Amino acid sequence: MTTGAGETTHPRQRLLDTAGRLFYTQGIQAVGVEQLVTEAGVTRAIFYRHFSSKDGLVVAYLEARGAVAEDAVTAILAAHRGRGALLAIMDMIGDNLCRPGFRGCGFLNAAAEYPDPTHPVRVRVAEHRRWFHGVLRTVVRDAGHPDPEPVTRTLVILRDGAMMGGYLDAPRAIRATLREAAENLLTS
Repeated sequence: MTTGAGETTHPRQRLLDTAGRLFYTQGIQAVGVEQLVTEAGVTRAIFYRHFSSKDGLVVAYLEARGAVAEDAVTAILAAHRGRGALLAIMDMIGDNLCRPGFRGCGFLNAAAEYPDPTHPVRVRVAEHRRWFHGVLRTVVRDAGHPDPEPVTRTLVILRDGAMMGGYLDAPRAIRATLREAAENLLTS
């Protein structure tokens, strides 16, 4: 597979890209290793050279999704502080809800498929959620809210609900509601 200008995509990256697309659109448990290797254009031996198991690929998929989110939030925090940062983060989430093919949060979807909280997939989900919670707590504190922890917990729940609502309902309305709720929480 080429990426353009004659460059060949590394097999590990092809597996990650293929997993990202398939896991998100079809569900993790619905996608088998055979489908992954076929669509990525690699052999099983190549698959197992890069990932010890399908679960190892799932964790790597979540790490890649998390890195994209962390980069986006880092860019927001470089440009905004406090209230402006919080609203920009909520807008980023809202914009995501409105993208074609949106099917909810990849982390929440993965958690639904892996019920054991000690499983490496769920551990990765929990790590990502702790990171996001910490970012929001800092932003809410920097916005001057006198009690940032309960507001942060509420924002995380709102984000989770927006991710499902954006998939099931009218994403533009959910986007507007998410932003309005964040603004209201800062003034409470």
